Amino acid sequence: MKIVLDTNMLLRFVDPTAPQFALTKSTLSALKSEGHALHTVPQSFYEFWVVSTRPVANNGLGFSTQKTGLEMVTLEAIFPLLNDTPALFDEWRKLVELHDCKGKVAHDARLVAAMQTQGITHLLTFNVGDFARFPGVIVLDPAAVVAPAIP
Repeated sequence: MKIVLDTNMLLRFVDPTAPQFALTKSTLSALKSEGHALHTVPQSFYEFWVVSTRPVANNGLGFSTQKTGLEMVTLEAIFPLLNDTPALFDEWRKLVELHDCKGKVAHDARLVAAMQTQGITHLLTFNVGDFARFPGVIVLDPAAVVAPAIP
């Protein structure tokens, strides 16, 4: 199955000091070993750039633009990029109007629009609740992916 990675997965993947670094690595490894195709979309890279180049004092990673660019090359090699389609804007507009998206939630709507225009239903994110408003999106919580099954 194809799964889109939210920006928070990419940020934790490149930051060994992040509390969720180990969980991120084990989740992505588990999904890959199960044969799932893990993908990125441009929205995740736009957001990745913003956070990774923002100073640590402002809740960023404090990376230089050069380091961020190199990290993006590595991430795209591991998690192939699905480019935006011409239908993305119209799909985003429908979502933000239908779900009354205000402020930063519009970024989540754009990620969902990118998924929908690619025919992808699954999203891996630490922000599970942020996507509850969007029917048809199956949100995967990294902790649930690697948690042992309860008999």
